[in-house]
Amino acid sequence: MSQKVLSQIDADGNATVLLNRPDVHNAFDPEMVDALTATLRKLESTPRVRAIVLTGAGKNFCAGADIEHMKRSARFSREQNLENARATALMLHTLYTLEKPTVACVRGAARGGGVGLVAACDVAIAERGATFRLSEVKLGIIPAMISPYVIAAMGRRQAHRYMLSGEEFDSAEAFRTGLVHDICEEPELNALVGRMLAHLYSSGPGAVVAIKKLIPEVAGSRIDESLTELTAQRIAEIRTSAEAQEGLSAFLEKRKASWVTPASGKEKPKPGAGKAKGKS
Repeated sequence: MSQKVLSQIDADGNATVLLNRPDVHNAFDPEMVDALTATLRKLESTPRVRAIVLTGAGKNFCAGADIEHMKRSARFSREQNLENARATALMLHTLYTLEKPTVACVRGAARGGGVGLVAACDVAIAERGATFRLSEVKLGIIPAMISPYVIAAMGRRQAHRYMLSGEEFDSAEAFRTGLVHDICEEPELNALVGRMLAHLYSSGPGAVVAIKKLIPEVAGSRIDESLTELTAQRIAEIRTSAEAQEGLSAFLEKRKASWVTPASGKEKPKPGAGKAKGKS
């Protein structure tokens, strides 16, 4: 079993996934890529998991692809390089398409593919000292596999600048461009992530899945008859679900819905604190 990705699940079903190569700033090599993909799939298939927090061990979030491995890849065949690239693309797509909501908890540096991981999560929260850089161009390569997620997060215009310049930008700029949703001082980071998890905990699990499927269908689509019909069908389908009926009844009766347990008000374990115990 790989120790490069660790995970744990708390009493409320919040899973913390820890990138665990602090000696190389959590840069990912092929083994780590496969371990992260396998961990995410396992958590998605675990019914008690309600949300997933992705964070890094040590001072930094993720330095992207392992430079030493990329240097060795120059001696690989085209097919070997393609196989490696496909595995990384699958990892990013798995993260982006998970049915469970995902939260990036960012400390320190996020570089290259690390920025891609941030962009592929549903919600990104960073400490004020975090820095970001799409540094591939400085190495004479391109941010190909992360580009769909980064462009979707920060927009084409900002992607032009930061992908071409490879310059570093801070958490305030990441917030301004839409790459991250919230920033705070480092001591408050765990609490801010915890509050987001509390919001996600009170959301209907089935509705979360439906929304995550709806957004890619609607984003960038032309607002025409086919799109309005699609949205009408989606709400008509879910209104008759048991979860929707329970949620509406709970609201009218001024009580908590069945998926929110009374224990949800207790103090939650701090996410992203680097104490993950399980293995990928």
